[in-house]
Amino acid sequence: MRSEPNKKPAIGVIVADEYADETARVILRAHSHGHPVLVTHRAGGAGEALTFATQLGARVVPPEASDDSAAKALIEECRRLDYPGLIIHNDLEKRIDYDRALVEFEESAAYVVHAKIKADETRTDTIVGIPAYNEGDSIASIVSAAREYVDTVLVVDDGSTDDTADVARSAGATVFEHRQNLGYGGALKTVFRRALKWDVDHLVILDGDGQHDPADIPRLLERQRDTGAEIVVGSRFSPDSNTMLPVYRRIGLWVVNTLVNVSMRGGNAAVRDTQSGFRAYNARAIRSLATEPLGDHMDASIDVLYHAHRHGYRIEEVGTTIRYDVDNASSHNPIVHGLVLVKRAVETAGFERPNTVLGAPGFTAALFGLVTTLFFLLGYVPPAYTSPLTVILSAVVLLAGITVCFRAVVLGAVNTNREHR
Repeated sequence: MRSEPNKKPAIGVIVADEYADETARVILRAHSHGHPVLVTHRAGGAGEALTFATQLGARVVPPEASDDSAAKALIEECRRLDYPGLIIHNDLEKRIDYDRALVEFEESAAYVVHAKIKADETRTDTIVGIPAYNEGDSIASIVSAAREYVDTVLVVDDGSTDDTADVARSAGATVFEHRQNLGYGGALKTVFRRALKWDVDHLVILDGDGQHDPADIPRLLERQRDTGAEIVVGSRFSPDSNTMLPVYRRIGLWVVNTLVNVSMRGGNAAVRDTQSGFRAYNARAIRSLATEPLGDHMDASIDVLYHAHRHGYRIEEVGTTIRYDVDNASSHNPIVHGLVLVKRAVETAGFERPNTVLGAPGFTAALFGLVTTLFFLLGYVPPAYTSPLTVILSAVVLLAGITVCFRAVVLGAVNTNREHR
């Protein structure tokens, strides 16, 4: 046997700029199978391909003038790093059959072999994406657990100040690093864009703090494949969930869920858990969300649902258990977080359903203000309850109600024009 214990031969590739996406897929699959990757290119440049290679943890070898000299450079670097051998992959548009390649490597006396190509050239089916910020204490166990169900786990390290990126790589994840913290929404956008570039069929998003159970990944994917739903949500409020929600969180989530569902008028059935970050997306949803502007913070989860509503996507839910007793749970202040979500939901609800959310309350306030103002001015209210302040307050309520009604009319006109375009 040629390979050393726990040490596999390296995968060597010669890249070109027009094969940047293919380069990323080769590196991802090689890492998921436990192989280091050596990358070089012909003189003249392969900018984007080399950028991907560097970001995905491949070792870049200085360029050479021709394919022959580039291959020699890869072999020399492989020997210098004391790898047990080198598998050269020439056709980046095709997938390596790792089982066959290792069999040939083990049975051959050669230090260098050429990759065997898979007979079926299907693309990577599913990846798991994990937005992470300072999750060094928990990320390794999450990555390891997720890799039991998918070949590729992508961790987007959102400018962490700890060792999140290094720990995730050591656990077998492919890591993409932000130079600065962009917030949950910013990390989520990067996950969608990477998934689009790798042309995957399914993307499962979960948190890196240990609150989500990776063992539920197959359940979300099974529901998505069975129903064809663009999005499947791991829900805390489905009958088969055993989540023990603190009372204050349950009340806050009820408010947010109600507002979000009110704003998503018609179409899909109500979403029980609008704030669960444990979701599966199919290729159609990935394509559209990769180019959709999302909020940079936790309200991005609401933006995704509004996007799904506008595009007529089907949303399914699967019961999952979310833990709140983990050591590294979210550091967001639940009150501040809740107020941000409520504000976002109210703003959107007002725009999407102006007559219900703004028109009805505005009309009620205006009518109340008009009646009380007239009663005060016409003397129908006993003098003991009448004062300049009460009259002014009634007039303010009247004007506020009229203003809100006017805003509802304007937004209704905007929506009508939008729907008839």
